[in-house]
Amino acid sequence: MAGNGQNRHGPDRPPASRIRLVVSDMDGTLLTPDKQITAQSLSAAQALQAAGIPLCLVSSRPPGGIEMYFDQLKINTPYGALNGGTLFNPDRSIRSSLSLDPQTVLDALDMLAASQVEAWLFSGHDWLVRNTLDPLVQAESRTVQTTPTQVTDLKARIHNIGKVAGSTADHATLHDLEASIGHKLAGRACVALSSKWFLDITPLHANKGYAVHQLAAYYGIGVEEVACIGDMTNDVPMLSIAGLSIAMGQSTPDVQACAHFVTGANTQEGWARAITDFIFPRTGSSSTQFL
Repeated sequence: MAGNGQNRHGPDRPPASRIRLVVSDMDGTLLTPDKQITAQSLSAAQALQAAGIPLCLVSSRPPGGIEMYFDQLKINTPYGALNGGTLFNPDRSIRSSLSLDPQTVLDALDMLAASQVEAWLFSGHDWLVRNTLDPLVQAESRTVQTTPTQVTDLKARIHNIGKVAGSTADHATLHDLEASIGHKLAGRACVALSSKWFLDITPLHANKGYAVHQLAAYYGIGVEEVACIGDMTNDVPMLSIAGLSIAMGQSTPDVQACAHFVTGANTQEGWARAITDFIFPRTGSSSTQFL
């Protein structure tokens, strides 16, 4: 059900009646498939700001890939990179970070290599790759406007790693690895697809639910007053705890099952509709001048 009523297949807990913070995913959610923010979404974001409701972004992206949209959105709020494992202050300094155990990094690198999946390492503002000329590396570098550092041996850089990412155009292999690596690293790491091209391996408690708790604490509110919007498996930890959870229209049934509402797809102004249909009426603002 998109944009016209509560999701009857959603969670048992009722949606919040008052929202004081919005936390949004980016790719597949706020952004269109060509990584743009529509005019309607910008208007919706500005309406939130006018109503005094902060908008915070949490993404699997490295920090630079999030910061590149701040001027356009006209926001200056804390944000979560690397699936929420590293939180940044509004001045872009690191607020808190979680790291994988070095042995877990080694095990993840070995499992990705065994399936011929290229591995990337992320630590704070740094992105480490084996080959900067790899097509997926170059495509991602353009997307997130971040230049990676080429290293000969990733296994020599296993300390203070916030995320291991597996990247391949073999989507079926990556889907299978989500389950197999997730099983092998159970209790040591979170393993989830962030897109059909990327498998993210992050510290056990470094997920978007953790980020939502941290961001809510920053504003001195409870998670029951937070609205979250997302579309992928890695968004489930935040959708599962938010006072108001909204899944994008193109998301899978498993993701939609965690959401109070399902909005339109990111090709159909789904993010803007989520703000205007489900969130804005719960902000306590009397203004109707948006979109």
